[in-house]
Amino acid sequence: MDQSTTPTILMARQPIYDRNQKVVAYELLYRSEGEEEHALFASGSEATSEVLLNAYTSISEGGTVKQVPAFVNINKDLLINSRLPEVSKKQVVFEILEDIEPGPEVLEAVQRLHKDGYRLALDDFTYHEKFDPYIELCQIVKVDVTLFNSSELKQQVQKLNKFRVTLLAEKIETVDKLTECVELGFRLFQGHFLSKPEIVKGKKVQSSHIALLQLIQELQKPNATPEKLEKMILRDPALTFKLLRIVNSACYHLVRKVESIAQAIVLLGLEQVKKWATLIAMTSNQDKPEELTRILLIRGRMCEVIADHDKFPNSSSFFMAGVLSGLHAMLDIDRAEMLEQVPLGDDIKDAVAMGAGPIGEVLRNVVNYENGDWDLLPSDLNGNLYDKAYRHSIEWTRETMQNMYE
Repeated sequence: MDQSTTPTILMARQPIYDRNQKVVAYELLYRSEGEEEHALFASGSEATSEVLLNAYTSISEGGTVKQVPAFVNINKDLLINSRLPEVSKKQVVFEILEDIEPGPEVLEAVQRLHKDGYRLALDDFTYHEKFDPYIELCQIVKVDVTLFNSSELKQQVQKLNKFRVTLLAEKIETVDKLTECVELGFRLFQGHFLSKPEIVKGKKVQSSHIALLQLIQELQKPNATPEKLEKMILRDPALTFKLLRIVNSACYHLVRKVESIAQAIVLLGLEQVKKWATLIAMTSNQDKPEELTRILLIRGRMCEVIADHDKFPNSSSFFMAGVLSGLHAMLDIDRAEMLEQVPLGDDIKDAVAMGAGPIGEVLRNVVNYENGDWDLLPSDLNGNLYDKAYRHSIEWTRETMQNMYE
């Protein structure tokens, strides 16, 4: 890969959920090459900040576009020297990092932000009475649940309950830990717990999912024809209805309505049918939060864009690997069991299961990028490519999910 010689913005977003597993905010994870590790944005100008915030906090939910706030880390230099960008106070929550030691200078800076009307959060917080003046000025306290056992976590909550703050549990990795934190009184949640499904022994992929996955496999074959695909699609009434609704939606600006699946396939093209079939498979489980669909579509599209750029053959396989990497959470089964049941090529399955081959390498980089695990990315990573692919994939997913409801 070619590495750009100019500094590049590397930014990812991690969702913050409420108790109903609805996204209420994103934490923006940022690193700028060649600049200080905790720089906020490449430019502190209002225009640049607004563009970046809109790119990373604009989402489609239930067919409507909405903005959610951004949690942004600030270090001691930014805090004390007032080098923060001019941004809407409704759009941003400033996170005061855990390594900022309390003192008169820091307290004065926090008081200034509070007076100016900014919402503030304490990051990776462990209670000590020396932080009381800061807690009084903050609206949110983030607690890293991996730092405490159950008894210690309960004690932390009890100590913080005397303040008027919202508790956010971060680094939740399991459903059990999520349940525990809900019972303790946490109101906001952050972590990778959505990729850790509850295992239901003996559960099989539903027939409707199997039909969709078989269709996706057929779409990857070079000799697939509209007529053959039509026969497969017609087996599933819900899929038939949704594909016709999509192709007849306003986004395709058709002069006349499409009346057959074969017509729809010709007009959409095989690549578009494949993407829509995948999306329908993912959204057919209404019990799962919309954010999980969004994450997997962003991941799949980003893998595909990078594969196209690097001229890998069959970039659609990269898209499928990105989506399948978390589809087991949609189906509430173990990933290995899902891969045994779905009819897909070994190159995709090996990439998802073991990170093997070119597909696995791209998938691994994309997952580390979206999680903000910058130290796990290769040193020669094309940061500009990944940044552009990520932004494009966020926008593509927003439009795609919006079209599903039109």
